[in-house]
Amino acid sequence: MTNHEKRLIPIKLDGYKPLRDIVFETLREAIINQTLKPGERLMEIQLADEMGVSRTPVREAIRKLELEGLVVMVPRKGAYVAGISMKDIHEVYELRSALEALAASLAAARITDEELEKMERQVLKEAEETELNNLSGIVAIDTTFHDLLYQAAHNQRLVQFINILQEQLQRFRAASLSKPGRSKTALDEHKKIVEALGERDARLAAKLATEHIENAENAMIFAMDKEGSLFRD
Repeated sequence: MTNHEKRLIPIKLDGYKPLRDIVFETLREAIINQTLKPGERLMEIQLADEMGVSRTPVREAIRKLELEGLVVMVPRKGAYVAGISMKDIHEVYELRSALEALAASLAAARITDEELEKMERQVLKEAEETELNNLSGIVAIDTTFHDLLYQAAHNQRLVQFINILQEQLQRFRAASLSKPGRSKTALDEHKKIVEALGERDARLAAKLATEHIENAENAMIFAMDKEGSLFRD
């Protein structure tokens, strides 16, 4: 990150949150949405300058991010955004595929009319953001769409398992949807899933959910490989 690449907005103080927490959340979000990319060095002085804060809360945030596995400390070199390996991707998507298929199958039998309507509205919003090619909006709606699917399964344990993966999923989601054409394909896949849920077809819903996650994984690998971000063994 050079002195000319200012990508973080200045911190606005929140009366309810300590500065260190705001700095931590800002950096964490920047890593998850890949404003700060895998393998990028985190320079305390530059980050502090961009956010308009002192180095102390930045240093504390980097330490917390290291504990979460989002940052790695390299001896005599400093802090870097943790890389993503092929193994990381395969393991996360393998779990997600199984859980997503289960969620879709259960939701087909248990989804309420109100929940189905919410998912249909998300698809309409997603179509609007896709037409505008607004990646941040697409990512946010995609997140909500899948959250609604998990909730519609009406299995709290399933939701808890999915939540364990959420940090990795959010980090991968933006990369996957950034592949040219992926957002439009994902939109079509979401439409088909909602149709299967509306028809109460558990087998079809599970099949479509599995294919959707497999396609998301392939798009993720394409995007990360193109950026040269798959650097971890």
